[in-house]
Amino acid sequence: MADKARLDVGKAFHVYPMPVVIVGTVTDGRPNFMTAAWVTKLEGRPPLIGLSIYRGQHTAKGIRQTGEFSVNFPGREQAVLADYCGLHSGRDEDKAARIEIVRGELESAPMVGQCPLSMECRLYRTVELREELFFIGEVASIFADEAVLSGDRVDPRRLQPIVLTRPDNTYWALGEVVGRAWEIGKALQKKD
Repeated sequence: MADKARLDVGKAFHVYPMPVVIVGTVTDGRPNFMTAAWVTKLEGRPPLIGLSIYRGQHTAKGIRQTGEFSVNFPGREQAVLADYCGLHSGRDEDKAARIEIVRGELESAPMVGQCPLSMECRLYRTVELREELFFIGEVASIFADEAVLSGDRVDPRRLQPIVLTRPDNTYWALGEVVGRAWEIGKALQKKD
């Protein structure tokens, strides 16, 4: 530990890269979108995804009203749109006017047509935190542009997902391949 600096938890907590998504729902009867970066896969069966959203957000209100939402993954080319959706509240501006709205099976989970990967979700559970609401959604459908597919799978090199780092408030694109998971670590295993 001698070579490691102790950091202020409040400032350093946000430094790890967080995937950027645009969340879509219907709030007060109108499509609404916001950018979020506190998102994670939770389970595979059923497929669950989690989003942490400040409880005062207009989008949080919509998810609670409808029980449905979409999670849209912008690529490098949609970074400006993603940032725009995080700059303005749906209470004050109709962000849907700048979105190519795509509908799937769920009526209150409008998707962002510009994003190459989108998921429709039904609200599975809401966990109330102090300032945030942690929405757990069960993924009902996944839609992807043909351009980001390799066979029947999303190719991250084609998707070019973006992540957010804080406190520098910077978007980054996915970098180069480092190695295969559950494979490169075998180099450290003892050979019997």
